[in-house]
Amino acid sequence: MGIYREQILPRLIDRMLGTEAVGKDRSRTTPGLRGTIVEIGFGSGLNIEHYPDEVNKVYAVDPALVGRKLAADRVAASPANVEYVGLDGAALPLSDESCDGALSTYTLCTIPDVAGAISEIHRVLTPGARFHVLEHGLARDHSVATWQGRLNPIQNRLGDGCNLDRDHAALLTDGGFEIDEHEEWYGKGPKSLTALYRLVARKPG
Repeated sequence: MGIYREQILPRLIDRMLGTEAVGKDRSRTTPGLRGTIVEIGFGSGLNIEHYPDEVNKVYAVDPALVGRKLAADRVAASPANVEYVGLDGAALPLSDESCDGALSTYTLCTIPDVAGAISEIHRVLTPGARFHVLEHGLARDHSVATWQGRLNPIQNRLGDGCNLDRDHAALLTDGGFEIDEHEEWYGKGPKSLTALYRLVARKPG
């Protein structure tokens, strides 16, 4: 999986998640972010053009070093200062309460220690700050969820750890967040693969 994980998959993700349709979902996910934010799963920088003007600093976290090459032009053109700070969302090299917001798009589905990553985001956010999330995950329709369970081992293999059946709202509340906004819908394609979430979760305080 070395070459696939390190060289091929980041490029596939850049293409598959760089579509106009996904861009519209990104634009609906980022409003309200401001100041200094941390973005886990920064990847090839596909969220940069969707940052609100109020965002001036981004701590970027991603394990795929190829993503930095793909993101280079976007980072160079970004009005917000982007600083790479780590490879693992579950171990952020940031001080407690050092960020005004957090962003994750199509990343919580794949992080091995997702509870640890959510805990780290909670730690580095100031009280009252929000974590904005765009994801695919567990469908509410029981028949769809059943198929997600059946297909998940295949998805896990093809997506290098990506999961179809994570309940992101539950994971966030279990991690100490309060959900302020919660939207679910099906995208184009098989429902088992396109059960989508948009969440805004707040750190109490």
